[in-house]
Amino acid sequence: MATVKSVLDGNVLTIAIAGRIDSTNAADAEALVKAEVEGNEYESLVLDVENLEYISSAGLRIILRLRKDNPTLKIINANAEVYDVFDMTGFTEMITIEKAYRKFNVDGCEILGEGSNGVVYRYSDEIVIKVYRNSDALNDIHRERELARKALILGIPTAIPFDVVKVGDKYASVFELLKAKSFSKLIKAEPENTEKYVTMFMDLLKQIHSTEVNPDDMPDMKATALNWAKYLEGHIPEATYAKLISLIEAVPESNNMIHGDYHTNNVEMQNGEVLLIDMDTLSHGNPVFEWASIFLAYEGFSMVDHTSVERFLKLPYETAGEIYNMSISKYFGTDDKAEIEAIKNKAKVVGCTRLLRRTLKREADTEMGKKLIEACTQMLIDAVEKTDSIAM
Repeated sequence: MATVKSVLDGNVLTIAIAGRIDSTNAADAEALVKAEVEGNEYESLVLDVENLEYISSAGLRIILRLRKDNPTLKIINANAEVYDVFDMTGFTEMITIEKAYRKFNVDGCEILGEGSNGVVYRYSDEIVIKVYRNSDALNDIHRERELARKALILGIPTAIPFDVVKVGDKYASVFELLKAKSFSKLIKAEPENTEKYVTMFMDLLKQIHSTEVNPDDMPDMKATALNWAKYLEGHIPEATYAKLISLIEAVPESNNMIHGDYHTNNVEMQNGEVLLIDMDTLSHGNPVFEWASIFLAYEGFSMVDHTSVERFLKLPYETAGEIYNMSISKYFGTDDKAEIEAIKNKAKVVGCTRLLRRTLKREADTEMGKKLIEACTQMLIDAVEKTDSIAM
C-alpha cells in the first residue's frame, strides 16, 4: 500500500510517497500522485521518498511518465535500498536523486581537530566524524573522498570516508578509525617518546613528498600562494610586496604531493599503522608550501595568543615549538641551528602571506585581528628581507 501527501511551498510542489509501490498497487499510487499534481499550480516538482520502502519496475514507470511532464523533477531522501534501485536502473543518470542521510549527534564528543573547512570528532572507539562548516558541502565531501582515494592508490596510508551523514543541518564524513590516537595525543601521553613519534611523523611526510601525482588531479599550491600574495598589495610595503611575488614565482614547478595541513592532529596511529586524515587540502608543489602550513600550525597561528596552539593541537606552546624544530631536523637531516633558522624563515615567508591575507579578510576589525595583522606584517617583512630563495 502506498500513501501520498503534498506540500506547496512557493512555486515548489513536494509530494511525499510512503509505503510500497509494486504491480499490485501501481495504478492506485499513480492516480493519487496525479491528483496532487493536477490540484496545484507549481513550477518545480519534488518527490520526497523518505518513507518509501520499496519500488518495483511498475513504480519506476510512474516516475518516467511524471518526468515527461516535469523535466526538472527531483527525488529526495531515498533510503539505501530505494536509491540502489534507482542507481541500478540508470535513473540516477536521468534524474537528480538525493540519498537520505543518517543523523548523528556529536554533542559531548571529543574534538580531535579543527580546520577552516570543518571539525573532526571522535564519535566512538571505531568512528571519527568530520563535520563540514559549509551547510552545502556535498561537493566538498565528494571531492575529499576522491582525493583520499587517489592518495591511497598512490600508496599513501589514509582513511577513506565510508559514509555521508547529517549532523544538525550540516553534512559530515564518517571514517573508521578503530581506537586510533592522534600523534598529538600520543606525544602528550608519552613525552619520553617524542623523538620516536616525530621520526615516524616525518617519515610519512617524506613519503608524501616523494609521491608524484597527475597535476590535473590536485590543485597547484604555487598558483594558490601567488593569489595569497597578490591580495597583500597595498597592505605591505611596496618593496616587500615586489620581492614576495618574485620569490614565489621563482619556486620551481613540481608535481609532488603536498598534504597542505600537516600536523600531529592529522596523523593517527591505529594498531601500529600510521594513517593520514583530513585530505581536502591535498595539492602538488614544492615542499616550502607544506612547511608554510606546518609553521602556521606550530607557531604562526599562536604568534599573538600562545594558548591557541593548545586549543588547536591539544599541546602546550613549548611542546609545539619542540616538535616543530625536531621535525625540521628529522626531515632535512640537520642539527645546525643556522640551517634550521633559514628553513624556518622560508616557511615564514609563505606562512605569513597566507595568515596575513586570512586575517585581513576575516578579522581585520577585531582587537585580536589587529594585533595579529601587526605582528604578522612585521614577521613577513623581516622574513622576505632575509631570503633570496624560498625553494626547498
